[in-house]
Amino acid sequence: MNIHEYQAKTILKKYGCNVLEGVMIDDVSQAKKAGEKLGGPIWVVKAQIHAGGRGKAGGVKLAKSLDEVEALSKEILGKTLVTHQTGPEGKEVRKLYIEDGCDIAKEYYVAVLVDRATDQITMMASSEGGVDIEDVAENTPELIHSIQVNPVVGLAAFQARELAFKMGMTGKIVHKAVKSLMSLYAAFVATDASSAEINPLVETKQGEVLTLDAKMSFDSNALYRHPEIMELRDLSEEEESEIEASKHDLAFIKLEGNIGCLVNGAGLAMSTMDIIKICGGEPANFLDVGGGATKEKVTEAFKIILKDPNVKGILVNIFGGIMKCDIIAEGVIAATKDLGLEVPLVVRLAGTNVELGQKLLQESGLNIIAAKNLSDAAEKIVKSVKEL
Repeated sequence: MNIHEYQAKTILKKYGCNVLEGVMIDDVSQAKKAGEKLGGPIWVVKAQIHAGGRGKAGGVKLAKSLDEVEALSKEILGKTLVTHQTGPEGKEVRKLYIEDGCDIAKEYYVAVLVDRATDQITMMASSEGGVDIEDVAENTPELIHSIQVNPVVGLAAFQARELAFKMGMTGKIVHKAVKSLMSLYAAFVATDASSAEINPLVETKQGEVLTLDAKMSFDSNALYRHPEIMELRDLSEEEESEIEASKHDLAFIKLEGNIGCLVNGAGLAMSTMDIIKICGGEPANFLDVGGGATKEKVTEAFKIILKDPNVKGILVNIFGGIMKCDIIAEGVIAATKDLGLEVPLVVRLAGTNVELGQKLLQESGLNIIAAKNLSDAAEKIVKSVKEL
């Protein structure tokens, strides 16, 4: 789950990061009052969307008067921002963050994330803050520094100092940067975050170290422990189909293709998408119905897939372990009848009760294309979609 910048800053401030004062607004009529509350003499008007690259897209602007705060708020609020992380459709700005300005002397980048390759936490830092870190990684990778943090021991002060030195910091700034790095790590661990990023972390001309922008995302599997973070969820920033899927305990991610996928198991789902692409097709979604799906759950999964107007065919790929093939077959038949399915449907079943499942599909009288294996299934659905 992702949250907005102003929400991330509230969390980081709680754990000791130094942040500027700001006010969130969702209506232009609130802009001047927000500016008056902060006092000025300069303000920054920031679009709040779940995507990076807002500045380049015109979503972050400096104001030097209350009238300008209001004018910029009117310009940005309601605007659709297209960044490298939103996709071509962009995201509509529904919230703004009016924040105090500051005198920036130098910008840095810091982040914490889970490194699954080492089963540890990685803290990254760079002297090149305020720009896309992907560009830095590609063009000047030597400017990105990282350390591995044992989650049992936690981040040590000497490790934080090491990163500060590698970023080129000196003198009293090092001490203040260490405090920010330690606070960032503490917030990351305490909230079960999957990533936490400050870009930029700035050194001001007055010698302060500030968290000027922040981004946090959280492990969805741990959110039951953090009801206060669940309350920060902004449904307007999420795909409607993904919201609906979460209500039925379905793991669903919308993609850009035209072949809907209904699979049980995340690994099998990814393999299914891979083989569809190998066969020349494009998956329209990732959908894992889980190991204990019911007939009703399968029907809901079909409904969610078919809400995407781009879907021209569906591939069902089920390995029956905990999930029995006959139960899936019943769900497929029920969904096909209930929804009046008109697009090609290919079904591949394997595992527990596979013969019974295949028999139910064959005797259903429905236009369901059976597949012998995964390769056969992918070839058949790609061919069927291309023939439309």
